[in-house]
Amino acid sequence: MLTASNIQYEIADRTRAVSAGGIGAIHQVVKHVKLDELINRRLRLFKICLPYHESDHVLNIAYNILAGGTCLEHLETLRNDEVYLDALGARRIPDPTTAGDFCRRFSRWDIYSLQEAINEARLPVWERQPEAFFEEAVIDGDGSMVETCGECKQGMDINYKGQWGYHPLMISLANTGEPLYIVNRSGNRPSHEGAALYFDLAANLCRRAGFRKILLRGDTDFSQTKYLDGWNADGVRFIFGMDASETLVSLAENLPKRAWKKLERRPRYEVKTQPRLRPENVKEQIVREREFENIRLQREWVAEFHYQPVACKQSYRMIVVRKDLEVTRGQQELFDHRVRYFFYITNDRESIPQAVVEKANGRCNQENLIQQNKNGVPALRAPVDTLESNWAYMVMASLAWSLKAWAALLLPEEGRWKERRVEEKRKLLRMEFATFQRVFMNMPAQIVRTSRRIIFRLLSWNPWQKVFFRLLDQLRQPLRC
Repeated sequence: MLTASNIQYEIADRTRAVSAGGIGAIHQVVKHVKLDELINRRLRLFKICLPYHESDHVLNIAYNILAGGTCLEHLETLRNDEVYLDALGARRIPDPTTAGDFCRRFSRWDIYSLQEAINEARLPVWERQPEAFFEEAVIDGDGSMVETCGECKQGMDINYKGQWGYHPLMISLANTGEPLYIVNRSGNRPSHEGAALYFDLAANLCRRAGFRKILLRGDTDFSQTKYLDGWNADGVRFIFGMDASETLVSLAENLPKRAWKKLERRPRYEVKTQPRLRPENVKEQIVREREFENIRLQREWVAEFHYQPVACKQSYRMIVVRKDLEVTRGQQELFDHRVRYFFYITNDRESIPQAVVEKANGRCNQENLIQQNKNGVPALRAPVDTLESNWAYMVMASLAWSLKAWAALLLPEEGRWKERRVEEKRKLLRMEFATFQRVFMNMPAQIVRTSRRIIFRLLSWNPWQKVFFRLLDQLRQPLRC
């Protein structure tokens, strides 16, 4: 079917086009929420702004990623693209060296000010959501290793796996998948270090937005028991994993048999047509043939008991999941069964144990968010030479992901086709960054500059353009808060 043979290339004389045609809509989102003004007001790194303001540098790094760049060096291509400059109404943009120097200007307080400016811009976006959106804010926390091959990066260290680099902490809102705070740390620091402070900051931000309930979630590293009483007194709910210590395992094993109930998990998805036969498990077959040790889940049980950690003045619910495992090697069964316990501590006194386990397991979706910010955006990188400068880059680069989320959240839901619009909004919000770039950003567009307007004439079509133009219609309306 691919029959083209006589292909020739020519440079157009008068037509001026840009590959990232969606950059104009993203810039309108920035202007709509006044993010540039908030950055310039809160972040003061320059005594004299000639020619760039702080917002120019921050948005330049975020727009570089949205336009397809993956590192600071790709700014050189954009700054030499006259059509790209015309699309943003700019005479020039910072080059890679200037952008790197800007990252080195940041102190810890400056990074905090930048994140507060970005979070201030989230509030009017959240306020436009339906009433059900504010039922509960679910705040997740987790750390991830950012490896680097550099040997002269200040603040880098080695972790227990032998990996060199940094260990940033990400605090995110699970409702929308937005990173609220990113905290860079040395590579040998524990995952939970400093998390309590940023959990509190994120909870205060969500209260300002109008969320009625707040839930904190984290894995076993985040069960910082000395903070649990404070969160409980403040009306904040939490679900944290707990290490399967000898004390907890002993308490679980001494529970009466009637305390255990079979854990029924909901199916991952609903089959809308006819169920299909599962294909042959090739991996399972190889494990059996080569007589590797094979561990398979047989059934799950759930129970609960009251537990008071040493650092707490009151007891909380301890939900325990018992997994019965079958251990085989080839065709031979090694053990009758093996048992593993998983513990979750919570101050949620109302939900049934199965619901608590489901909420706790929902935190695993933050792993996808971290991977998107590592490999999709990519924001969790270390392109500069100090801990603070790399921290600043992570925050500015992750703004690209937040702008994607805001573009989805600003879409209207009401109207004649409400159900379809809600589903399109949900898909755009959960969309991978690479897919978002293909359907929303990489739309070739002719740029026509007149005395008062910058016109983007799209030169291609894709099925998401109806959603794209609905966003543009929404951005033309004044922001109501």
